[in-house]
Amino acid sequence: MDLAYTEEHELIRKTAREFAQERLAPGVAERDRDMIYPEEQLRELGELGFWGIFFDEKYGGAGLDSISYCIAIEELSRVDASVGVIISVTNSLAAYPIDKFGTEEQKQKFLAPLVSGQKLGGFCLTEPGAGSDAGAQKTTAVVDGDNYVVNGSKHFVTSGKNGDIFIVTAVTDKSQGLKGTSTLIIEQGTPGLTVEPPEHKLGIRGSDTHALTFDDCKVPVANRLGAEGDGFKVAMTALDSGRMGIAAQALGIAQGSLDASLQYAHERQQFGKFLKDFQAIQFKLADMETRIHASRLLLHQSALLKDAGKRYTKEVAMAKVFCSETAMWAAEEAVQIYGGYGYSTEYPVERFMRDAKITEIYEGTSEIQRVVIAANLLAEWAKMHG
Repeated sequence: MDLAYTEEHELIRKTAREFAQERLAPGVAERDRDMIYPEEQLRELGELGFWGIFFDEKYGGAGLDSISYCIAIEELSRVDASVGVIISVTNSLAAYPIDKFGTEEQKQKFLAPLVSGQKLGGFCLTEPGAGSDAGAQKTTAVVDGDNYVVNGSKHFVTSGKNGDIFIVTAVTDKSQGLKGTSTLIIEQGTPGLTVEPPEHKLGIRGSDTHALTFDDCKVPVANRLGAEGDGFKVAMTALDSGRMGIAAQALGIAQGSLDASLQYAHERQQFGKFLKDFQAIQFKLADMETRIHASRLLLHQSALLKDAGKRYTKEVAMAKVFCSETAMWAAEEAVQIYGGYGYSTEYPVERFMRDAKITEIYEGTSEIQRVVIAANLLAEWAKMHG
């Protein structure tokens, strides 16, 4: 398995890093403080091809691989994790299931504008009573002629206000349990779709998060992804890809925490010497570098498996749990290195710590990742031992 980076990978890293430093860094603290949506920066990223990194060029995508995707999300999140998650959701949770399960007509109508930077996407699975337990969904979709009539609500939708195309899972046959759900593509502005007030969040405050309510919302049957009853399969396939994006976001937060720690260790003096000269600080920096490097290897291994067309559910779950917990730990270490200043909004590390926490929660909590890993591990053992 070759984990060497190509010239193309390095170009993606350079492009994303320069954009993050030049276009994201100057206003990131203000956007976080005031919950300002980075509309202009996102539009520019769309023009650069970041909304459709690993999609076919015939639909307007960049035609790159999943390693490029991970690198791009990491570099953006290294400076602004809010931008990282918006780009991740459009790629992984909105565009990917259309690419994987959509008809050619659906791809032309919905995939092309997503990956070419014209429209942002969102993903609607979580409900007030259905978080980790995706089978407890209450939102329904009932056939009425050529339409589904959708009723219910979805919570914590990234880009709920600013998104254009949403992937929505709804119950179409309650008697069938998980096999009775279907996935619909619903466009912003559809009658019966209401965007609720924004969530006021601990972190990633530059990303808009809303509940969406569906009240007799009519959606064409032609907007269904896959067959009726395929909803859970579509959602889980999207989440595998989505977890890759969130792992990359977490990795970026961890790297940003290390970057800030290294800079501060070279600037701050105590007891007549720089922090970098204290072994206690050196050990923190060494441990951060080690865990970040291990996280990156886990993540990129899952990306290679995905691009090879192999099953990567266990590997991306391992990457997601390890990257997200590394992000939280690295951010806390960074705050500790900064001391009292780390608790102040004058420096970025308190924001890194707030941003990191959600990576342990959304698109599958750390506990759910461990359930996924263990289930796959036990299935592998049973297969080997008959």
